[in-house]
Amino acid sequence: MGIGNIGLPGLLLIAVVVLVLFGRGKISSLMGEVGKGITAFKKGVDEGKQELEDQKAESAKDVTPDEAKDKDKV
Repeated sequence: MGIGNIGLPGLLLIAVVVLVLFGRGKISSLMGEVGKGITAFKKGVDEGKQELEDQKAESAKDVTPDEAKDKDKV
């Protein structure tokens, strides 16, 4: 019997033991902290993606020399 063979009754037993040991309030606050951590992680990933896109846009700007731009205006 390995860890992979716990099954539903085993999971329920573990959940009850954890609930008895830590109490409902402690588990609730812990899950709230986990949720905040996941939200912060997702926000950081999104900000990182946006920063990379901004860097790509900055490098893709017009790099035509000023001399060539002046010729087009005439």
